Formats: sequence, C-alpha cells, structure tokens
Amino acid sequence: MTTLITGARGKVAQAVIQRLHSAGTPVRAASARPAELTVPAGVETAELALNRPETFGAALTGVRSVFLYPEPAGIHELVKAAGAAGVEHVVLLSSASVLAPGAETDPLASHSLRVERALAGAGFTVTLLRPDAFAANALGWAYPIGRDLPVRLAYPEATLAPIHPADIADIAVRALTGDGGSLAGRALTLTGPEQLTFREQLAVVSDAIGRAVPVERITRERAAEEMAGHMPAAMAGSLLDLWAAATATPVAVADTTETLLGAPARTFRQWARENAHAFRAPGR
Repeated sequence: MTTLITGARGKVAQAVIQRLHSAGTPVRAASARPAELTVPAGVETAELALNRPETFGAALTGVRSVFLYPEPAGIHELVKAAGAAGVEHVVLLSSASVLAPGAETDPLASHSLRVERALAGAGFTVTLLRPDAFAANALGWAYPIGRDLPVRLAYPEATLAPIHPADIADIAVRALTGDGGSLAGRALTLTGPEQLTFREQLAVVSDAIGRAVPVERITRERAAEEMAGHMPAAMAGSLLDLWAAATATPVAVADTTETLLGAPARTFRQWARENAHAFRAPGR
C-alpha cells in the first residue's frame, strides 16, 4: 500500500516521508515541482499540481492513504480523483484556527476550512490534524535576534502552547499507518505540552543561545505596518487578532503525543536547543 505525501517540500511532510520510509512503508512524494524534491533513496516522486488535474491520476495510482497539505485550489477535483483511485484514508494537516469564530472569512483559517469541507463528503476516511501554534514560528524572530536587535511585539503576553513539528509528524504517521486505529476519522486539536507567552518563549530562546534577547512592546498599528512588509495586510491582521485573543484567553493545552501516542511530548525548550544555530547572524 503506497502512501502519497503532498506538499512534500514542507518540513512536516519531509519528516513524515523519513519515518514511513524507515519503517518500510512504500512512499510517493508529490510536488508541483518534483525535480526540486530531496527524498531518501528508494522513495518515489511524482508531479501533483492542484491547478492541473491532469497530474492527479499518475500521482494517485496505487495509493491507499494520503498525507494532504491544505491547499483549496483544485481540492474538489482532487477528492474526486482520490475516490476514483481507491484511496481509503486521507490525513489532512489542517489548523486549529478553523475552530475560531469567524473562521469562514479569516484569511488564515478559511484556507484550511475550505479543504476540510471539501473532504467532508468524501467516500473515504478522513483524519483532521489541527495543530495550534508551531514551535518553528519562532524562526520569525531570527533576524532581529541574530543582529542583537530587540524583538518588537504588539502582544508579548499572548499565551500559546507551541507544538514541535516532529510531534505532528509522529501523530500523522501513526494515523497513516493504522497503528493507532483510534486516530482514524477523528478531528484532533494538537498542541505542545505547555503554555508559554511570547515573552516566555523568547526567554527560552535566550537560554538556548546563551545571551539576552530584549523584547520591545509596540502598538498593534506599528506591528501591522512592519508585518505588511513581508505578508499581505489581511494576513497580518489575522495573526494580530489571533495573538490579541491569546492574550485575553490563553490557548489551552490540547492533545499531545502523550495523550495520543503515550510518548512524551517534545517541549519548546527542546526545539530551541535544536535550532539555536538559526538565531545567529551569518558569519557568527
């Protein structure tokens, strides 16, 4: 039984590929640009471009399970093609943002929500993985930290429960392989094992790199201006809304690898130690 991994250039997808391949599960890594993929020897690659349904048939041939990245473009055609190909199970990497009020119109949440809804009427089992904040989101602070600049935040007390991407991969693999039968067909909100404010996350990064990381509180308006330099204004507004909500109501710890797999959940501190090099300026 071949497992198809879409969006195979992503870090979670790459970790899923490595785990399945190491376990001897036939894996096919799919991307709109398969020539750019780096995969272990013996892993098939395939072209799958969601805006080109003619690529679906070959990518899905012989596939019984799919790890799906949430891209709404072409999703209805992909669901039909997957059913026709005999796919039995899809594990979607969605987002906890779909549970928030106003998710239908939110630029971040609606992206995943549209894919979830397209899968709702599928004739195969669907497992929804809804991670909350990724620990790797902290890499957004790498530029100022690497240059000894303060990290400027509108909501430094926003409280999240960041999840290590390796934990998401472990849960996805258990769902895909059927070793965790209780996961199939469920909608799972995933977090790390502890609540941390942005200020506390930065203190953890500070410990990992061995030097202080100053934090500067700025206005929401100023934060929106700075974020607009590298993302659409609507997306910046969506993130700021999320962080404002997490300041008023801290994100609760939900399911982790401990509750779902019986394995200790990786902490944000572990992630920070593993990625301390990313917070150093080039040449340091």
